[in-house]
Amino acid sequence: LKTGFLKWKPDYDSAATEYGKAAVAFKNAKQFDQAREACLREAEAHENNKANISLTIALQEMQRLPEAVQLIEKASMMYLENGTPDTAAIALERAGKLIENVSPEKAVQLYQQAASVFENEERLRQALEMLGKASRLLVRGRRLDEAALSLQKEKSIYKEIENYPTCYKKTIAQVLVHLHRNDYVAAERCVRESYSIPGFNGSEDCAALEQLLEGYDQQDQDQVSEVCNLPLFKYMDNDYAKLGLTLVVPGGGIKKKSPNAAQDKARGPATVGSHAEEEEDEYSGGLC
Repeated sequence: LKTGFLKWKPDYDSAATEYGKAAVAFKNAKQFDQAREACLREAEAHENNKANISLTIALQEMQRLPEAVQLIEKASMMYLENGTPDTAAIALERAGKLIENVSPEKAVQLYQQAASVFENEERLRQALEMLGKASRLLVRGRRLDEAALSLQKEKSIYKEIENYPTCYKKTIAQVLVHLHRNDYVAAERCVRESYSIPGFNGSEDCAALEQLLEGYDQQDQDQVSEVCNLPLFKYMDNDYAKLGLTLVVPGGGIKKKSPNAAQDKARGPATVGSHAEEEEDEYSGGLC
């Protein structure tokens, strides 16, 4: 990098190569602080993705994950600028995986960014994979309002590519999310709108959801639990299956009784017996 009488310009390419060698040597010697510094100097001397990747690896081994993710994001921007969006999206996915256990919120953001890149490139299946990861993380973090929007986005794309059976499954996930949000109206609307999806009306998914909504509306915890224990619900992705198993109807999950039964209980056993006899006498001569 030094200049002199016979060398007017620094040789950045050669300097970057030497810094890269130094970084590898420091890394092999488990001197990660020095390796990080060498990688930074490599990146400064020859700012390219290879340098960023070397620095990312060093930061990972130092457990400095937020810094590593920041570098991957920078690399993904460079990939986009250089006209390689697929590689940019893959880099964002990698960053999401890296930070998922440390900062789920950041991971969601990275997965959504990757989904947007894939969607812009009309690679919808890859976009759906990223959106699915984001939705599950949102449910796991109880960010249910955002999860509902993310699931709707997934469902719209599945409908666009005519993968209707998966639309049914996303409808189940949506309904569970809405009911955990205590929004019965949104859950019912979600099912009603899904009638426009070919094959949904008459499917076992539709029948199960109608039973679930009926039980929830009638405050029948037994019926709700019975539906949520069906294989259709239990074998969903784990985060959604948990929503089903932990779903409690309003009112503390007490099964709603008929008005007559409630009155009979208040009157006591003897009165119940006399009430039954009165009903029997009333119709003893026949309905006519």
